[in-house]
Formats: sequence, C-alpha cells, structure tokens
Amino acid sequence: MPRFPLSERWYRWSADHAVGIDRTVAAFFALIGLAASVGLGPVDVVIALGLTVPLAWRRLRPVAAAAAVAFFSVAYLIVSGDQTNLVMPGICVPIALYALAAYGPRWASGWGLAAAIVGVTVAGFRYFGGEQSTWQAHAFLIAFLIVYITAVWAFGDLRRVRNQELEGLTERARLLELERAQEAEIAAINERTRIAREMHDIVAHSLTVVIAQADGGRYSAAADPAAAVTALETISQTGRQALTDMRALLSVLREDRPREYSSTPGVSDIDTLIEEVRKGGLGVQLTTDGERRVLSTGAELTAYRIVQESLTNVLKHAGPAASVEVTERWTDEALELTVVDDGRGASGALVAPSAGGQGVLGMRERAELYGGSFEAGPAPGGGYRVHTVLPYSRGE
Repeated sequence: MPRFPLSERWYRWSADHAVGIDRTVAAFFALIGLAASVGLGPVDVVIALGLTVPLAWRRLRPVAAAAAVAFFSVAYLIVSGDQTNLVMPGICVPIALYALAAYGPRWASGWGLAAAIVGVTVAGFRYFGGEQSTWQAHAFLIAFLIVYITAVWAFGDLRRVRNQELEGLTERARLLELERAQEAEIAAINERTRIAREMHDIVAHSLTVVIAQADGGRYSAAADPAAAVTALETISQTGRQALTDMRALLSVLREDRPREYSSTPGVSDIDTLIEEVRKGGLGVQLTTDGERRVLSTGAELTAYRIVQESLTNVLKHAGPAASVEVTERWTDEALELTVVDDGRGASGALVAPSAGGQGVLGMRERAELYGGSFEAGPAPGGGYRVHTVLPYSRGE
C-alpha cells in the first residue's frame, strides 16, 4: 500500500467521516455554549444552541447552516448586551463562513462574506466602543476583525478550489477508464470482424475449389482416370493450405501475441492462386501492367484476398463455361486490380448463391481500411466486374 503524507491521510480520513466530525464539533461547542449561558436566562440558552447546533450540517447543508448561524448572531446583537458571552458568535460565525465558502454555491459564499463583514463591524461598534478606547484603536480593532473574517473566507474558498480540482481529476479518471473500456471493446469488435473476414475468404474459396474439383473428377473418372487423380491432388493441396491458414488465423484466439504474417499471401501469390483456379476448369487470364512494387503486409493480403474472393464468386455464380480476366495495373499512385468475367453459363452455376453473402462487403471493408476504393457490379454486355484501387500512401 502506498504511504501518503500525514496531511493527505488526514484529508482522506476526514472526507470519509465528515458527518461524524461535524456532529462531534457541533456537540462540543453546544456544551460550551450551554455552560457559558448558565445564569444568563433562557434567551441566551436558545441563542447559544442556535449558534452551535447548525454546525452539525455545515457540509451537508452549508447555506441553511450559515443562514441559521447568521440569524442567531443578529439575534445576539439585538437581544444580548453582555459581551462576556461573545465568544460563541466569535467561534461559530467563522466556522459557518468557512464551510459556506468551501462547500456552498459561489453566490451564497459572496453574500455570506458581505454579511459577516457587516456583522463584525456592527459588533465592533457595539461591544468594543467604550469611552476609554480611542477612535484609532477602535478603527484598528474593526479592521482586524474584517481582515480575520476575510482570511477565514479565503481559506474556505481555497478549499473549494481544491475540491473542484479533485472532482475534475476524478471525473477525468472516470472518463479515461470509460474511454479505455470503449477502445478495448472497439478493438475486440475489429478483431472479430477481421477474423470473420479471413475465415470467410479461406473457407469460401477452399470449399468452392474442392467442390469444383470433386465434381470434375467425378464426371471424368470413367473416361479419364488421370484427370480424376489430378483433381484429387488439387483437393488435397487446397485442403492442406486451408488448414494451414485456419491454424494461423485461430492462433490469434489461443495466444496473447500478435499473429505471425510471415506466411501471409500477397500480390506475388496471385499467380499461384490463378493456377490453382485454372485446375478447376475456369479459364483465367492474368495481365500485369507496370512494375510491381512492395506493399505492406496488410495491403498485400488485401489485394490477394480481393482477387481470391472475386475468383471464388465466379466459380460459384458465373457457371462452368465462364472465363475471367484479371488485370494488375501499377500506376504512380496506386495499385489497380480489375477482375471481369463474361458470365457465360450462369444458369449452370456449381453452387447456388446463398442469401446474405458477406464477400462483397468484406472486399469493400478491406479496400477502405487501406484508404482505397472498391466497386463491384454487372459489367456492360454481361458478366460481373470488380475494381479496386489501393493507394501506395497507405500501403507502403
């Protein structure tokens, strides 16, 4: 446990036991007031209690407590002419004024100071204006009382400033804690979205290729056994690669360290991806315009996944007779990827399209994450076109 200074420990303890301390102080001064009022009459007893009892609520109800003390102080000035019992107003008024300045509203604090200055001035003229005192001594005494009351109010106002600073720090700490919790929640949502996007790309592409190869091998098994063997080899390779990708992806959920991207596919792997798709019977032509540049790992993965998802959608929806043209265009500002299919044989799609697919949405999110743009829609004359721009400024 940290060891705080004595003053700080006292402040913390008094703040936790404020009500008990106020009631104890009020009871103590009430006993003193009653003892000093013995033999002075019932009015003096009531005034003594009226000056001391409200101090029990000086922090909970500072305005009401100060108003009660002020009322009975004025009553003392009007009713009592004996200055021997003046000690009670001299103690209770500064305590109430300090509490009003420290815990009450600002407007009440100002009015309380003004009332206290008027009160000590009147008391000075009434009780300390004897014939033996000179006007200089009288003026000095009143000025001293005014300075004393003002100093008490100033200390209370400093306490108010400290309380406001502590409240501000507490609120700032609460907001920072809330902000950290929100950032953690947003990070968790982003991570889940990324994992779901990766999962979709891996599973959708792998299963589409496996289904295409299995159907092709089944149809050609009787006439061309070698083609069936080739299809099985492709299925095996695709399954192993999908399993490797799934293990790398799920390692994020099992370990508290960042995912290793050393084997993450990139733009250079698009050639291998196209060769794999060609084995499934889809005619794909790759065109590269410009010199390839080195992108960041995330941008490389984005480019690869967009091409992969586009080719997967062609296998699923365009039909077995469709052909695809993939174009990589490396400009001075960005990498432009275009995937266009002619859509022939759409009615014979290998896999019926499912409702609510997330492929296009995932490609758009990937591109926008790296400051790029994404367009997807029917191509003029039939087929489907996917166009993505990944700027180097966010990718390098």
